Amino acid sequence: MSSITPIKFENLVFPAVVTPPGSSKSYFLGGAGERGLVIDGKFIKFTGIGVYLEDKAVASLAPKWKGKSSEELVEALDFFRDIISGPFEKLIRGSKILPLSGAEYSSKVMANCVAHLKSIGTYGDAEAAAIDKFAEVFKTVDFPPGASVFYRQSPKGILGLRFSQDDSIPENEAAVIVNKPVSSAVLETMIGEHAVSPDLKRSLAARLPAILKEVTFKIENEK
Repeated sequence: MSSITPIKFENLVFPAVVTPPGSSKSYFLGGAGERGLVIDGKFIKFTGIGVYLEDKAVASLAPKWKGKSSEELVEALDFFRDIISGPFEKLIRGSKILPLSGAEYSSKVMANCVAHLKSIGTYGDAEAAAIDKFAEVFKTVDFPPGASVFYRQSPKGILGLRFSQDDSIPENEAAVIVNKPVSSAVLETMIGEHAVSPDLKRSLAARLPAILKEVTFKIENEK
């Protein structure tokens, strides 16, 4: 489909479509963007994030959001919440622009997730245990430039983690965390109300109108 294209920035390339090894599912690139911090008055890019959506995401999102403009979508918190909570799998790739240790990276992710979960009143013992497991998985991992972490999020609250020294998707998941609030919080902190990557939100809002239009047009004409 012409509206589903790769995205390139820095030394990172996010393909238009990916299929993990051993899987029959394909995921299309909803959007990708940079994540960084302002240090001494200068914006430093640390990570590139790509959000891939299972094909059936189109049927889930189109009834409510088809026909909306990019300008409307980027301001619509419900649009991003529908991506986060939608009944379809998401595959998120976080690739490093600058080197980070697993501990450095995971501590930032966990702090954001815990803050979000506490703010909505869903941080309990089960979530604390899931966060601890998340931290443990990253302890022995290091991320040189170009290395990636892949998050597979199922609608049932399963968060599968894969680590790669480049942009390839490993066949096996290094760990699986089963906790829906924590799984959702990972993506919420990326594209939700207090997103760590506004660039990623803009990318999703810019690309999805054309994707929803093209795919639903194709489906309607195949009936």
